[in-house]
Formats: sequence, C-alpha cells, structure tokens
Amino acid sequence: MSVFKYEKNNDGIVTITMDMTGPVNAMNQEYHQAMHETMDKLEAEEGLTGVVLASAKKVFFAGGDLNDLLAADPSDAEGFRQNTEAMKADLRRLEKLPVPVAAAINGAALGGGYELCLVCNHRVAWNHKAVQIGLPECSLGLFPGGGGVVRMTNMLGVEKALPFILESKRLVPEKALAAGMIDATVDTLEELVPAAKAWILANKDNQDAASQPWDRKGFRIPGGPINSPKNGQLAMMGPTMLHQKTRGLLPQAIAVMDVAFQASMLDVDTALRIEGREFARIATNPVAKNMITTFFFQLNQINAGASRPKDVEKSPTRKVGILGAGMMGQGIAYSSAMSGIEVVLKDISQEAADKGKAYSEKLLAKRIKRGQMDEAKAGQILSLINATDQDSDLQGCDLIIEAVFENIDLKHKITKSTEQYLADDGFWGSNTSTLPITQLAEASSKPENFIGIHFFSPVDKMPLVEIIVGEKTSDAALAKAFDYVQQIRKTPIVVNDSLGFFTSRTFSTYLDEAANLLVEGIHPARIDNLGRSLGMPVGPLQVQDETSLELSRKAAETWAEMGVQDKWGDGAIARKVVDDMVVKNGRGGRHHGGGFYEYHQDGSKSIWPGLLDLYYDAEADNQDQDIRDRLMFRQVIESLKCLESGVLRSVADGNIGSIFGIGAPPHTGGFIQYVNTYGFAKFIARCEQLTERYGDRFQCPQIVRDHAASGELFA
Repeated sequence: MSVFKYEKNNDGIVTITMDMTGPVNAMNQEYHQAMHETMDKLEAEEGLTGVVLASAKKVFFAGGDLNDLLAADPSDAEGFRQNTEAMKADLRRLEKLPVPVAAAINGAALGGGYELCLVCNHRVAWNHKAVQIGLPECSLGLFPGGGGVVRMTNMLGVEKALPFILESKRLVPEKALAAGMIDATVDTLEELVPAAKAWILANKDNQDAASQPWDRKGFRIPGGPINSPKNGQLAMMGPTMLHQKTRGLLPQAIAVMDVAFQASMLDVDTALRIEGREFARIATNPVAKNMITTFFFQLNQINAGASRPKDVEKSPTRKVGILGAGMMGQGIAYSSAMSGIEVVLKDISQEAADKGKAYSEKLLAKRIKRGQMDEAKAGQILSLINATDQDSDLQGCDLIIEAVFENIDLKHKITKSTEQYLADDGFWGSNTSTLPITQLAEASSKPENFIGIHFFSPVDKMPLVEIIVGEKTSDAALAKAFDYVQQIRKTPIVVNDSLGFFTSRTFSTYLDEAANLLVEGIHPARIDNLGRSLGMPVGPLQVQDETSLELSRKAAETWAEMGVQDKWGDGAIARKVVDDMVVKNGRGGRHHGGGFYEYHQDGSKSIWPGLLDLYYDAEADNQDQDIRDRLMFRQVIESLKCLESGVLRSVADGNIGSIFGIGAPPHTGGFIQYVNTYGFAKFIARCEQLTERYGDRFQCPQIVRDHAASGELFA
C-alpha cells in the first residue's frame, strides 16, 4: 500500500494525501518511490480534471532527509546529482500535467515542502500560526536544490526572490500571501481541501490555470532578467554586498545568487539542471556538514532538553528578582517581562532602578513604532517590571539573579543580604561572566540552590544563556534554571564550573592572541581585518574596545586577588597591553573615551595613532594564513580543553555556545565541529607547526589524538 493515499471524486479531481512512515512527510527514498508511482498513475488517469496535494500529518511536508545529506561525500557528488535530478524530474512531470494542481497546506511547508508547493498551480494555506512557509536551507549550509531557486526567481523576480532564500525567511500564511508566495488562505482546517477543489472546478476550463507562467509562450520574468539595463545596479552591487555580508565563507549563498541570476535569463529546464549541479556541489561540501550537524541536529538536541535533568518536573518562573539595573540587569528584566514574568528590578537607588526600567520602555516604544505591538500590550509588559531600591520587594521571588560588578566580595555581600527573600522553593542565579560559581556559592545558606546564569550583551538580542553548575548545585536548581531560560525564549547550554567557564574562557584566547600579534609588531588594522576574514563578527581589538579594556583590567585584578590569573593560560602579554593602554595612556575602551580606536562624531573610527607608536613594526614578518590560524586555533584548542577537562558537558553545548555566545563563524559549525571537517591528522600537524613557530599555547590537546586513533568524530 502506497504512503500516498489516492482518491478520485465524481468531479474527476484526484486528492493525493501524503502519509509517510514516521512522524513527518520527508523527501527520502520512500517519497521518491511513492511520487514516481503516483505520477505514472496520474498521467494514465482518464477523465482527470485536477489534482490536490494534501497531508495527513501535522506538517504538510518537511523537506529533505538531513541524515542522507549529512552522509553525502564529495566523491558521491555525481551520484547525488543524478538522484536529485530524478526527484526533480517527477516534480516537473507533476508541474506539466494538463490539469490544475493545487496544494492544500495544513502545516509547515519549509524547504522541500515549499518546493513541492511551488510546482503546484495554486497554493492555499490554513491561516494559523503553526503554518510556516519558506525556504530555510541557506541557514543549514544548503540551498533549495529541488527547483526552489529557479521557481521562486521566475515567480517573484530576482530582486524579490533572493532575500527570501538567502535570509532563510519563514513566513506565516498572511505574510506569505502578501509576498505572493501563496494564493489564498482559509480560516479552518475543514475548509482547506474543499477550497482547493473549488478552485480547480472554477478553473477546469482555464488553460492558463493548468500551466505555470514560465511554461507559457511569451512569459517575461517579473522585473526582467538580470542582464536587463534596469537590473544593472543589482547585477553589479548584489555580489559585492553578499561578499561583504558573508565574506565569501558561505558557498551556498554564492550559489543561490548565481543560480537565480542564470534562472532569470534561461529557460526553466536548463536553469533546473544548473541548479541541480550546483546543489550536488554544495550539499557535499564541508560547510553543509558543519551547519546541518550544529544548526539542526545539535541545536534540536539542546532545545529538546538533552542537558536538563530528566527526573525533575518542569516548573515555570513566576517572579524574578534582578539585582543591578545596569546594562545586563535591564536586559534581563526586559526579556523576562516580555515572557510574562513578574520582575523586581532592584538597584541601590530608585533613580538607578528607574533608569534600568526605562530601557524596557525604550525597546517597547520601538516595537510600537514598527507596528510589532500595540500600546495596550506594551503597557501590560511594562507594568510587570517593578523598579525599586527596597530589598523587601524581592519577597517571594522564584528566582533572584545577581547582575553586579565582577567583584567576589560584593557578590558575597549581596547574596547574604537578599537570599532570605527567595520563595521556599526558589533558587539563586549569578550572572557572573568569569568567577567560579562554587566560590560564589560559599556565601549562600543553600549552595545546592545556587547556580550560574550567564547572559550575553545585549541581552535582548543575544540568543544564548550559559548555565554553570557549581560543585554543590542540585539537579533541581539546574532544571529550574534551564526551564527559565527556555521560558524567556533563549537557548541554554549547560557547563561545569571553572574560571571563565566555557564562553568567557574561550573568547579570551581570541583577545589574548591579538595581544601577542600586536606586541610582535603586526599592524592593528591587519589583525582586525584578518579576524573578520575568518568569519568572526568583529575583529579582536575592536571587540575588546567595545567590551572595555578597563573591564579587562578590573577582571585581571580580581583574578590576581583570587590567585588564579594563570590557571588556564599565560596572559602576561595581554595584561601588559591592557596596562599600557589603560594605566599608562588612559585608553579604557570605546565607552571610556577610546581605546585601540578613536571614535569620531560622524560615527567613524580610526586606529589610535599612539598604538602604532607603542607596537607597530613595519619589518614584522607574519603570513596572513598564520595570523588567521592563530586567531582561530587558540579558540578551538581552548574549546577542546574545556571538553577534555569536563567543563563542557557535551559537544553540542560547545558548538552552539561558541556560535551563539562567542561569535564563532557559522560555516564552521562551531569550534569543536571545526576539527571534524578540518581533519584530525591535518589539525594535529598544523598545531605542531604553530607550536614550533609561536609557542606551547598551540599544542594539540590529547583528546584530538585519541579521536584520530579511534576514527570517531566529535559528536
């Protein structure tokens, strides 16, 4: 029995209801067979007036099987291309049936699912938030290779189609309708298939309804082909802007633009062959493996609660207290209130607390201005935040988060004075970015309820929260922290205690290596440019300016007082640079009047001339590739050390944490996945080269040698 249910009614309309083995309909071998058999039957059908594609699953169609894509190898590219072409040939057969074909979209139609809809002459969707429509493949290192680029380009035109594909946009039905990606919506599921059939009956004598616009004589692509004079600016600037955004590190994005440009000038069948060839090349590329592994499998693993204790019931946070209404505290308050949580935002003065609340008011006003929220809803959210200078207002909080300066004595004092206000089953979180949770918990009367909840700045934009488990932290506290992070719609990773934990510790090596390069005489602009060329969002000197050199100095002082400044690396050169900049020259960073850069009133910036006097040596000899690898390998090696020593509890936490928290280049799949596709033997050899040239900080961790011996990937 086929997994495609085939029903023909008295009007001659055949309804194909996809009901494949497993929870979703997917473009796998079972699909290929079912679709091929269905097309044979449809082409032989007598008295056929139309076809409706429907789904028996909650998801209309989930697209390609990513396990198959992950297993693809560059040596298999030709076979992969042939399989793709066979699948596309059946879609083309469906597209060229001499009767109208309608898609009845009852659930998510993403990727291959929407490509299936594009083959249809009419697309009607249930108008519900559970229904998402789009082509998100670029976010997974792929692109829509089942005809998606070619058909979207022919349907919308190059200029309108490219953003939907390159940005992996997912649209709810109302927005998809406005964008021209679907043709109609219905309000209830019960209306969906009847609406598709009604359209077919209304158009059974309309030849245009049974053919795609691009298959009709005299078709002109909306907006014209890319080589038309009116598209001159897009043709010239499009690739340049794409390179500025991706730095040439995302081959799938380059392929999308190339295929779209060609599709605008060629007939559909030729364009589909070009698309298939490019898709085979991209799908077997290491970037696709990296991004599928991390952004699909590992991110889903984290979001499904792989790091959460299984035997603890879920418990929502109802009231959260936040100590410190500065940059971090105000962001945590906003994110919590946006999720419907009552917030007590406490600072040492009412003025400081009110200023912290004003941050939320400002962000809500922006939402109102953009039409994303009405004033009533914004007022309701703002009313959840109680700005105060009174400790007693914290009474009954399920969670109190301390977000004050990185000073262990201050944090101890605050814990002792306010912990008493927690609810009986409440727990305490510290937003420290570096200080060990076990030591911070020494001031707590219930260290088992003490945990690290490390946010990233700006809190309202950054998707990650690093949860740190101290030596005495209980599973109950971990589960509650995990639930809270998901409640405020952020992604939690869970790590064990250590100075700097995972993210701060790893990120600091990026800054440390930049300091080494600076002292060696490398031009500071070259250091930052090569950092960005790796795919890091910001160069290491610029990012330290943004996060504050003064803050780095204070952190170093705190660590020195704790006797741990050299616990996981010799930061002597970095401390020298910070001392030269802050103490000797008063250059504390951007928000202290300037640091490595000078910041001008027109918004521009330039290297502080004194920096060149301090360090620059025009004779310094260092190859660009060495500089790139030094900046990358330091972070990768530190991540591996965190995994080896148990600071990282899983590979998934390391990869997602490095991308969402540190800014690891997405094409690498994260700092640990990077090693998988770089190759163990090659990575070991490169570490040995860098160690010989630049020092022991590049020694390859034993964990890589162990995996090289076993042949097992980091997974």
